[in-house]
Amino acid sequence: MKTLLSKFSFFSILTLILFLFLSFTQSLVWLDENHNQVTQENGVFYRPIPEKKRSTYFIVDYYKNGAKYREGKATSLVVKKEVFKGYVTYFYSDGAEYKKEKYKNGVLDGSYKEYYPTGELKVDGVYDRGVKERAWKIYYKTGKIKTKGKYRNGEKVGEWTTFYRDVYYPDEE
Repeated sequence: MKTLLSKFSFFSILTLILFLFLSFTQSLVWLDENHNQVTQENGVFYRPIPEKKRSTYFIVDYYKNGAKYREGKATSLVVKKEVFKGYVTYFYSDGAEYKKEKYKNGVLDGSYKEYYPTGELKVDGVYDRGVKERAWKIYYKTGKIKTKGKYRNGEKVGEWTTFYRDVYYPDEE
């Protein structure tokens, strides 16, 4: 009787583990470096299928090593056609923030910031309905401005200035 109970418990646990494994693998989408949906073997990133809450999904994509790659809210889950809204944040594989961009109805619209792997601001700009607008600045790792200028309708306008380290910042590396 005890052996029968042990066998039943073993098979119950085995069935539960198998069920959980199959459920988990079916709830992931694998993506390549261009965010195309691919098989697990060809995947660079994966995405657990999120739950929908009030017409919005909170999407979190991960590197294969389990580190967070991207997170943000979207109203559509169709791969490569996600309709992001609000801020979307990207991360380096070590977890440091890579860039943060703001979306409205799936289009870049608002603040855009990019960071060096060490956390210093690299690029600071603004998008308006998917087009670069207003003042943009690119920085050296030291925080000093490397290049600055303005965009209008996605085109550079006016004076653009580049500050070379050996001329303007002789003590910088």
